Amino acid sequence: MKRVSFNEGWRCNGAEVRLPHDAQITEPRAPGASNGGHAYFPGGVYTYEKVFVASAEWEGRDVLVEFEGVYKNASVRLNDGESAFHPYGYTGFFVKLDGLRYGGENTLTVTADNSKMPNSRWYSGSGIYRPVWLYVCEKGGLRPESVRISTLSIAPAVIRVQSTVPVTAEVSGIHGGGTDFELTLPDAKLWSAESPNLYTAKVTAGEKDEMEIVFGIRKLEWSSRGFFVNGKETLLRGGCVHHDNGILGAATFAQSEERRVRILKENGFNAIRSAHNPASKALLDACDKYGLYVMDETFDMWYNRKNPFDYGCDFDRWWEKDTAAMVERDYNHPSVIMYSIGNEVAEPAEEKGLAAGRRMVELCHKLDSTRPVTCGTNLMIMARAAKGQGIYQDGEQTTGAEAKQKEGGNASLAFNMMASFVGSGMNKGGNSPKVDALTTPFLDSLDIAGYNYASGRYPLEGKAHPERVLFGSETFPQDIWKNWEMVKKYPYLIGDFMWTAWDYLGEAGIGAWSYTSGMPFNRPYPWLLAGAGVIDITGVPDGSCKYASTVWGLEENPVIAVRPVNHPGVRPAKSVWRGTNAILSWSWDGCAGNKATVEVYSDKAAVELFINGKSSGKKKVRECKAIFNVRYASGNVTAVAYDSTGREAGRSELVSAEGPVRLVLRTETERVQPGDIVYVPVTVEDKNGIVESNADRQVTVHMEGGELLAFGSANPCTEESYHTGVFTTYYGRALAVIRAGQAGTMCIRATDGVGAAELHL
Repeated sequence: MKRVSFNEGWRCNGAEVRLPHDAQITEPRAPGASNGGHAYFPGGVYTYEKVFVASAEWEGRDVLVEFEGVYKNASVRLNDGESAFHPYGYTGFFVKLDGLRYGGENTLTVTADNSKMPNSRWYSGSGIYRPVWLYVCEKGGLRPESVRISTLSIAPAVIRVQSTVPVTAEVSGIHGGGTDFELTLPDAKLWSAESPNLYTAKVTAGEKDEMEIVFGIRKLEWSSRGFFVNGKETLLRGGCVHHDNGILGAATFAQSEERRVRILKENGFNAIRSAHNPASKALLDACDKYGLYVMDETFDMWYNRKNPFDYGCDFDRWWEKDTAAMVERDYNHPSVIMYSIGNEVAEPAEEKGLAAGRRMVELCHKLDSTRPVTCGTNLMIMARAAKGQGIYQDGEQTTGAEAKQKEGGNASLAFNMMASFVGSGMNKGGNSPKVDALTTPFLDSLDIAGYNYASGRYPLEGKAHPERVLFGSETFPQDIWKNWEMVKKYPYLIGDFMWTAWDYLGEAGIGAWSYTSGMPFNRPYPWLLAGAGVIDITGVPDGSCKYASTVWGLEENPVIAVRPVNHPGVRPAKSVWRGTNAILSWSWDGCAGNKATVEVYSDKAAVELFINGKSSGKKKVRECKAIFNVRYASGNVTAVAYDSTGREAGRSELVSAEGPVRLVLRTETERVQPGDIVYVPVTVEDKNGIVESNADRQVTVHMEGGELLAFGSANPCTEESYHTGVFTTYYGRALAVIRAGQAGTMCIRATDGVGAAELHL
């Protein structure tokens, strides 16, 4: 079996493009284009064409094309014949190219129809946004995903190899053969988040049919005593992550996914939830490499729609195929530790939905008996649905003219409105015996129960359901201390996944603190980002992120975070999904004397705050946090932590920029190869490398010797576009993403009307 990239030489609606390609991110946004959930981007129909020559050597073999992701309603044609149709935008699919003209030109046409909106509760992107591969396979031989490897034991390490055809497999000099056989690997190194050791199996069928499979050796166990990886109890420090790649839109590049995983790992996360659809192959590869556990999710909705044109239209006919596509693709990834069959679906409140959920669990077990099955369950949503008070009403069972009237609606609006008013009280919405009785049949059908915003149930479950294993599948970041205390206390509570670990496009302003809009949700155009991530779309962590890592016990010294001080006298509109908007900066030019809220995170007994050497007071640390209200003065702010005996136990400092500031370009990649995706932070900083948070300016970026894929900042409310090369910094930061040329030196140049900066690669 031979696999080659099939990403070059495409045209989209007549224009030359290279895959992966998000056709929607360059579309003009407008107030009526869609809704805030979709970030006010319009939909459309996008036709891709690739002309290629089918080698005469392919004749007599099976030729397949794999599409990792096309959003959505993908129609595939080879030459003049219809080859395939695939509605779901988040699962991959294979197309067998029958009718090839061997030795001559062929035309492959893919039409992605994303014109009927709204069809998602967040920004989806459009077109062939994930990679495409061509496979040339021997007749009756190996196929993609035809070989599965699982761990039978770890002491000694024994793996099981299953194949659809007889094969021979070699791992570290150990050989075996057949369609279902075992290999014992002496002194094998196990895979875990702490030690992500990987192996490669070389698999052959016949004389020249071969493939390589990367896998990890690890054993999963779960019970009300906890979740164990290789016999070691493991607590999941998790975060929810949407599929988009920030300023790149939905386009999925392997190096972009690897960067995101690396940053998440560096900031203390050991697990992610793919919200609310199957993760990309590249993301799972990166999680395998760096060691990040994955809760892999299928759908955001079942047969009841949350939007008029969402997957609910296709669920009944396609859920089995799409679930199988996810499980079969992800079987060999050690990072995948559980499958989720949905998110905040209300259907299990009725018999039909309960039966549907059980069928989905059974299918996952049939396809993969090695992993547990879960669901992100909002107990309050199920309870309200049982009373006829469903939350997501915008899309449910609406068709024709009624659906047309609702095209501009925001399907998350009702839920976000309720959450904003109820606030953290939503955590207790599932506490009543009635809700418990209603949700138990479904929760008990799962191997591990996922609770969305229902932490009030955590202390009750040990007595009420002594055999139940559960975790917080979606939680407020500001609740991490309370939640983590319970995770450490109750063995059956195995982890916490905050909403969200990384910011994302769409659900405009749901998590943002706004100084210009009094609305805490459903913010109007030109709001663009959710503003809910503890790491922004450029990869910069905020105070919430460092608060979590402090709670997890991963910060040696206290962490200082400051709420923006450049809005004197203005009270921000806050979001229930964001406990603070503090960032790691004490550089606010022109703000002398303004009120400043300084948050210090520490797991010690007390902290003292000093501004330019003068104490602003000493406070007890409560829930790993102490808050100081001071007046801003440029210079330095220092936090000193003390243990219970009063001895100093750590200190940290933030300093202000000094003198004039200028644009600075840096690269995150030391050695660049042709075709690499390279990230270049663009900052406004002083001679000492201190970023100035209150001197934003519009920057223009030019690229020579490479391709500028995107340029933008983390500003959640802007009319600027990521593809123009012109964008305004946000709190002193912006980001350029480039694709390296094939040879020679690249130069990226940034100008702001006053000065310029260059970076040569």
